Amino acid sequence: MRTAVVIVSAGLGERFGAAKHEVLLAGRPVLEWSLEAFHSTPEIGGIVLVLRDTAGGEALRRRFPKIMSVATGGEERQDSVRAGFQELDPGGWDVVLVHDGVRPLADGPLIRRVIEAAAATGAAVPVIPVEDTLKEVAGGIVRATLDRTRVFRSQTPQGFQYALLKEALDEAERNGFSGTDEAALLERMGRGVAAVLGARSNIKITTPEDLKIAEDYLDAL
Repeated sequence: MRTAVVIVSAGLGERFGAAKHEVLLAGRPVLEWSLEAFHSTPEIGGIVLVLRDTAGGEALRRRFPKIMSVATGGEERQDSVRAGFQELDPGGWDVVLVHDGVRPLADGPLIRRVIEAAAATGAAVPVIPVEDTLKEVAGGIVRATLDRTRVFRSQTPQGFQYALLKEALDEAERNGFSGTDEAALLERMGRGVAAVLGARSNIKITTPEDLKIAEDYLDAL
């Protein structure tokens, strides 16, 4: 099973106040934790890194030899994913993962679960249950209480058979559709996406408070 991963770290970090992938987590840039997770997973044969500024890409390639290419990101996340995907040899990969570079604590078992499910079904996304009671609100008024047993929080890496991800990205570009993640592109096409068990530690660094949470998870290892 030939598997590559596109790691996207091209955001400006406007809400955070700095480029999130560059901030330090336990003394190392957040992005390096993400790269290490995939570089150390034997099932991963290659990495495409997508950055807004590729100036530091060569240094990272020397440290993480599985990085095959460093691509320049676009204005939107989907543009960055497409830029990274286009760096992959069309005949070289069976499964392609897409991962947010600011999710530094993905681990080998999670990565393998996604690969196996994507290979078997075509597409897979890791999810975790929602524990809070969820309300649908419109115009400042609660309209309904949602069945939380049917609602999950999605994570990355998300995994896809190469041809299926290409079809989804091409279809979205033709129709001018922008999804919040790659699974949404397949859902729009009516394609099923398998849900696999995610990990609560696999948090996305969005606020400074998330760094503290990530450090707590690291301390618990």
